[in-house]
Amino acid sequence: MKLIRDLAAVTRPFTEAVVTLGNFDGVHLGHRAIFRRLVACARQRQGTAIVCTFDPHPLKLLAGSQAPRLINTAAEKQRLIAASQVDVLLSIPFTPEFAALPPERFVDEVLCRCLGVRHLIVGYDYAFGRGRAGSVAFLQRQGREKGFSVDVFGPVQLQGQVLSSTLVRQTLLRGDVAAAVALLGRHFNLEGRVVAGDGRGRQLGFATANLETDKELLPAAGVYAARVRLLPPDGGPQDCDAEAEYQAVVNLGWRPTFDGRQITIEAHLLDFAGDLYGRRLRLYFIARLRDERRFADAVALQQAINGDIACARQLLEATPLVEYREYLAAPQEPA
Repeated sequence: MKLIRDLAAVTRPFTEAVVTLGNFDGVHLGHRAIFRRLVACARQRQGTAIVCTFDPHPLKLLAGSQAPRLINTAAEKQRLIAASQVDVLLSIPFTPEFAALPPERFVDEVLCRCLGVRHLIVGYDYAFGRGRAGSVAFLQRQGREKGFSVDVFGPVQLQGQVLSSTLVRQTLLRGDVAAAVALLGRHFNLEGRVVAGDGRGRQLGFATANLETDKELLPAAGVYAARVRLLPPDGGPQDCDAEAEYQAVVNLGWRPTFDGRQITIEAHLLDFAGDLYGRRLRLYFIARLRDERRFADAVALQQAINGDIACARQLLEATPLVEYREYLAAPQEPA
């Protein structure tokens, strides 16, 4: 997949461009269904499958502190979209100047002149521009006038619920990481670098890797069964299939027993011995074990952690990891 971050880098229109527009936060199963149609249509036309999105998310500029926390980092979204066999990801810088661009100019200058759109695929509720003037109906009218067809996609539903980034956020914010698999088509994960902690885990007999992450959206505070993959060092190969993977218990929250004042992510890797400082890890959240809670003393906390480990081992042995590579190997439309 070719990544383009600047419209000026597009020097001529693409061949038989098939384009989809959206923010695609979460890259959930509804988004994946759009990408499958995009790629299939482009292949049929012997054209180019283009995902057009915006960075930062428009609401970061337009809504400020009221903008939703993003499910994906920019790098993670790029990796997931690339896995959908898309040809081009156009990530347009969303500046105040771009936000002020009238919808007609966006169609003329970006879709038609720059990309050479021949077929446009948009979600049923997609809209852009001031006052959401760039509606589906507007795009259909523009298509008739300017010679491109418009395919309105969705909604995609799962068990009577419309798949959306909002639904994914709500599911994760209540800590239901197991239910999120049915929405994402993979286990929710985050990446981070191991940094120095206060050493309390080691003092208790359960050494932990303390993660610093760029992920905005975290599941609800609590204790989770997880799988942890050690990622290659910076500059190393990005294919992590052969990298070491461990079962883990992850505490995400405020550490109330020790009067914690900031959210921490602490992963205790089962059956691991070694130094992880500075290493990059990817945590896959498999199941929520319990709420985070205050214990009377260190002994009570140690007993609870031992129980968490026993429960996590049982769950992790019975639950295969689902990630985006495996999903793409046999893609299925949501029922």
